[in-house]
Amino acid sequence: MSSAFVGVIYFVYATTIRPQSSVEQKVATIPSLRGLKILLRPGIITFLESAIRNALYLWLVHGIVSMGSDYATAWGVFNTIRWGLVMVPVQALEATSLAFIGHAWGRWRREMGVESRKPKMSRRHLTGVVKPALTSLIIALIVEVPLCIFLAIFGCRPFASYLSGSATVASITAHMWQTIDWCYIFYATSTQLATILLATRPRWYLYQSLLSNIFYVLPWAIVCQVSNLNADDAWTYHSLVFGGSLVFSFFAISIVDALWAWKLLKGRMRLEVFHAS
Repeated sequence: MSSAFVGVIYFVYATTIRPQSSVEQKVATIPSLRGLKILLRPGIITFLESAIRNALYLWLVHGIVSMGSDYATAWGVFNTIRWGLVMVPVQALEATSLAFIGHAWGRWRREMGVESRKPKMSRRHLTGVVKPALTSLIIALIVEVPLCIFLAIFGCRPFASYLSGSATVASITAHMWQTIDWCYIFYATSTQLATILLATRPRWYLYQSLLSNIFYVLPWAIVCQVSNLNADDAWTYHSLVFGGSLVFSFFAISIVDALWAWKLLKGRMRLEVFHAS
């Protein structure tokens, strides 16, 4: 929230207060209701994607909480570790990749002519658009792979014990992490690859997310609800949901990205209407 507010404040400063090179440029960049409507279109898509994904997630978490206090606490500690050490850094790289890809995509559309709905992209331009995602992917792997190995071998149980103050919870958390830690390598990779779609074709991003959630997460979520799970065997199913979905998403986004690139290179992709404020 702090970073978001700082970003908004700087955006307002850069578009309304900071001296501009010309009056026309200043008028064109002042935030307006029309500009908000333009940004709202892709925002609705990401809102729908997030709502569907989190609805399934909360459904699963409800079942996790019912497994008992030790299991539920272990899940909370596991989330603290994966969010703080894996997901937040990966999402920071994701935000950076989105910004650079979005600018590269916008420059290409301007160069090709925004009225062209089926432009053919050269390999040089394609490389320029996807390069930020590949750079973020490499950085994520350099950081996350050694971290995952270290936690799996040495650090997870002591860290979980420090966070929870319980040897039982620490043991359960270590088992959770060591079971699906490798899946978060796929998460780091797929998150960066997904920025290519999110920054260029938000609808495609929604479609690949629905593919993962409807055809993988939803069936397993139903299985977890109808099965008579207990704390001893629940993680067998939950690991297939949470870890398996990360692996499934990696292959889904790789296939969709490849289709995205092929259609652009062949000039067969019909782009959205360009909206200007």
